Amino acid sequence: MKGWPVFSFGLLCLASLGGCATSSPETLRALDEARAELLAIRTEPAVRLSAEKDLARAEESLARAERFSGYLGSEDDVLHYAYLSRRYGQIAREHGAQRQAAERLVELEKERDRLQLALSEARLLNAEQQGEWLEEQLLGRTTTETERGLVMTLGDVLFDTGREELRSAATRTVVQVARFLRLNQRRVVRIEGYTDSQGDDQLNLELSRGRAQSVKDMLVDLGVDAGRVQVAGYGEAYPVAENASSQGRARNRRVEIVFSDEEGRLGAER
Repeated sequence: MKGWPVFSFGLLCLASLGGCATSSPETLRALDEARAELLAIRTEPAVRLSAEKDLARAEESLARAERFSGYLGSEDDVLHYAYLSRRYGQIAREHGAQRQAAERLVELEKERDRLQLALSEARLLNAEQQGEWLEEQLLGRTTTETERGLVMTLGDVLFDTGREELRSAATRTVVQVARFLRLNQRRVVRIEGYTDSQGDDQLNLELSRGRAQSVKDMLVDLGVDAGRVQVAGYGEAYPVAENASSQGRARNRRVEIVFSDEEGRLGAER
């Protein structure tokens, strides 16, 4: 009986030390972080499909950390298993991301194969069929019949203010024109530049020609013979709208592509 108080006191001390260790702010925070991490990854489909083992390890480690926290485990035990739970959770998420990336790669490869098949089928069309289709699409819908011939207008939005270089938005249209010309080797074009009436006359003339030249340069880069493309700049001459309004001035700032007939006959310059 004499040893009982001493023994009881020792148990109380151990219990007190254990409780203090496993319920410290650091261990509580570690447990909360591990629980939050596990809760988050459980909702990710890719993790459930591709990282079941890692997810199970994360759950098991968290369960151990909670057991050590609830009994006489040390603070180090709690922190260790809480860390393992978070780490297994991170590994599970990484494996899930790898699975998603692999699936995305498979889809991209399928799309590439589909596009290659479509391209192969398109190549089966002869040049005459392609030329007829392009003529319908390009000349039939985006050009205007004038006394100078068929005219396609590239608006001012395809150039930055006061700049000669084409914006990327113009690429698709110019590519279509280049393709049409490659398939119709007898046709030629004249690229004409125009500005509004604001600013210096000579600078406007230079700007209009520079913009027309930019279109020609792109056509040449796309495989059109330079000898089939004429360039002219008219500055503020030949407006198509009043320069009194901003809308009118925007319409006057333009580049026009004049197409020859099928025999290569191009209307006279202005």
